[in-house]
Amino acid sequence: MSDGPAPGSAPDAVPDTSPVPDYAALHRLDGRALVLLGAGNGIGRQTAHALAAGGARVLCVDADEERARAVAAETGGVPYAADVTRREAVRELFAAAPELLGGRPVGGVVDIVGMARYAALPELDDEGWDWHFDLVLRHAWLAVQYGGGAVAAAGGGPLVFVASVSGLTAAPLHAAYGAAKAGLISLVRSAAVELGPRGVRVNAVAPGVVWTPRVAALLGPEGRRLNAENAPLGRVAETRDIAAALYFLASPQSSYMTGQTLVVDGGVGVKFPYPTVGGAR
Repeated sequence: MSDGPAPGSAPDAVPDTSPVPDYAALHRLDGRALVLLGAGNGIGRQTAHALAAGGARVLCVDADEERARAVAAETGGVPYAADVTRREAVRELFAAAPELLGGRPVGGVVDIVGMARYAALPELDDEGWDWHFDLVLRHAWLAVQYGGGAVAAAGGGPLVFVASVSGLTAAPLHAAYGAAKAGLISLVRSAAVELGPRGVRVNAVAPGVVWTPRVAALLGPEGRRLNAENAPLGRVAETRDIAAALYFLASPQSSYMTGQTLVVDGGVGVKFPYPTVGGAR
């Protein structure tokens, strides 16, 4: 079908002469220095590879020093061990980052950190609640404060977080985790509004079931089969699927996106429910 004017309508008065960018180049991260929190395993490791393959110099941060060193060696990055739930550790991390990254300012932050402990809501104790909010939400708040400030000072760039479909819907045994992830999604929106005028874009990816080493150990082959059958795409997410979405939000391809949570769940969110294995998703 022609995209010209319909019969009887006025033709466009002004033709489109806007410049066409090099779209392939917008996918690259050459010359950028990025901080990756939670780089040592699963989604974090795949994301370290994705960012490095795109040309970025990556500071690979993990609570486990051995894992940080291993993924940095694989990707040509720089290892750094820190507990990013502690304010002083995060402050020191972003103070040291430019020198560790070869004198380049921090051009973006990608944050993978987070984990769930399964517990029924009536049985959830204070320690379990606090653990989720420290690991899932507190560290992200600190990353926004110190990482967002560093990126703003460098002239702007992306902050990208891993949320969860549990923060958008509800799942059995996920009360504390889901509440913390919902808080993270809200934090992403607020940070996008506050930091946008300083050139900082803040977005998140919300995965469903992702076949990380931890999830594989928890759900086993039967859990994989059930979750694959439940997904319209017929499979569970691999860690590379989430790394690819994180890469997109860290790249100039997404330069006009901020305050958004991108769901990457194979289409499961448009149907209901998730299957369960042993009472846990």
